Amino acid sequence: MKIIFAGTPEFAAEALKALISTEHDIVAVYTQPDRKAGRGQKLTASAVKLLALEHNIPIYQPLHFKSSTEEGLAAQQELAHLHADVMVVAAYGLILPQVILDTPKYGCLNIHGSLLPRWRGAAPIQRAIATGDQETGVTIMKMAAGLDTGDMMLKTICPILANDTSASLHDKLAQQGAEAIVTVLATEESLKTYLNQREVQDEELTMYAHKLSKAEAKIDWSQHAINIDRNIRAFNPWPVAFIPLAENNNLRVWNSMLSTENAENKSAGTVLAIDKKGVHIACGDGKAICLTSLQWPGGKPLNPIQINQTQKLQVGQILA
Repeated sequence: MKIIFAGTPEFAAEALKALISTEHDIVAVYTQPDRKAGRGQKLTASAVKLLALEHNIPIYQPLHFKSSTEEGLAAQQELAHLHADVMVVAAYGLILPQVILDTPKYGCLNIHGSLLPRWRGAAPIQRAIATGDQETGVTIMKMAAGLDTGDMMLKTICPILANDTSASLHDKLAQQGAEAIVTVLATEESLKTYLNQREVQDEELTMYAHKLSKAEAKIDWSQHAINIDRNIRAFNPWPVAFIPLAENNNLRVWNSMLSTENAENKSAGTVLAIDKKGVHIACGDGKAICLTSLQWPGGKPLNPIQINQTQKLQVGQILA
């Protein structure tokens, strides 16, 4: 089949890589325009663009597909001239109007990193961890005009482990998504079968994964230990949980685990112990959390042994 692929970050690149390895004809790749990144603010290509360049696949980077502008109409016509059988979309980052969804012969399929209708929206992996979900997965859906509202064609299941971060879960789901889209698109007949058997989402089960903000990554020691631990893991690798040291000067917390230290009658935020496991902190429910990877401003993330050697934290100290 003739496939258009639309995606931007590494999550999408895994799926594109899998499709390239099949016998399908990837006629074009759509990805976000190059963005400035890093300290030098150099224009940087997306992971999907880099992969497309490696395999000599034509690349398109329109700013939008809006019918209200000449630029948007031109982008619509350009895509239509590719005469694709199907368009695969994964973390693309642009809104696709109905005219685009209807352009390929079999429409547009989306690879979404959650078990829809739970966690529609921008941050499904992070919200699943932060909420304490026991499992997540990938949903392949036929796209509709609403936000992740399309009919579901295939789901995969991925357990969420106690030590999973958004980074580790992202990698697992990227692999599952790649395998799932290859399964759906194994042949034109298999695609037709999945389309014919697709299920409508139950709106009563909908939950929205709102976009992450840096502000919510500030650790609130008055919360339960288990909630703080989940947030720390959910915010790794972005925006990264933090403890304010001074104005615009934060101690970044990359990882943690629950602690067995006794925190009863201790103020939330009190440093209970510093040992080979990490820094044990009292939380609002009388339980404790152990911080296992910390990064001071201007430094690199440190493990428990390195944290102890810095002597920058003291037992009895109360963190903000």
